[in-house]
Amino acid sequence: MTADAAFHLEDLSKVYQMGDVDVHALRGVNLDLYEGEFVVLLGPSGSGKSTLVNIIGGLDHPTRGHVTFRGEPLEASDESALTQYRRIHVGFVFQFYNLIPSLTALENVALVTEISRDPMSPEEALELVGLGDRMHHFPAQLSGGEQQRVAIARAVAKPPDVLLCDEPTGALDIKTGMVVLDALKRVNESLGALTVVITHNAGIAAMADRVIYFADGNISRIETNDHRADPSELTW
Repeated sequence: MTADAAFHLEDLSKVYQMGDVDVHALRGVNLDLYEGEFVVLLGPSGSGKSTLVNIIGGLDHPTRGHVTFRGEPLEASDESALTQYRRIHVGFVFQFYNLIPSLTALENVALVTEISRDPMSPEEALELVGLGDRMHHFPAQLSGGEQQRVAIARAVAKPPDVLLCDEPTGALDIKTGMVVLDALKRVNESLGALTVVITHNAGIAAMADRVIYFADGNISRIETNDHRADPSELTW
């Protein structure tokens, strides 16, 4: 295992029971994910991307295999330990923003900072994603892209060591998606958080350090980009 690997996955498998049928979501995946890198996971629905992210995010357990975070095993952790792991180390961004409508952007972010060990201020988190002038607005007063950036600010205010994003631009148009991706890029570079982005959008791959392709529960190939494209250079 490389010294600067944040995650080490070895023979990682996940099988779900669907009635009498076994569904193999992951089939013996071996992978290292490194501190500070920006990774894009590409592949069709059902190829294993979300299952892998759920496992490294401490939301699910593997059926077989090993996963370590900074040398500590996750697969044997109980729910209390996984809750603590998520609270301290992991930020999540989903396709749908899950903001509380009755709270301002600032108050939505403060929900996380109030329970974190050493958080940045909610104001600082919103400045980081370019929303310093919108922090007192309610979700209904914000565009979809602005709401997603509030969700990113909420996820990074801990600040996390790992930022896991599941289709963060899936509900957005190209122009708005680029703004959101620029926010993720700034977070990755400013905080040094390992950033993992699940997407169906192959155009986003150009901004990653590595692109990991999934098919039928396994990694089909991994590509490394010599140059990380700026979000403004992306087309899809």
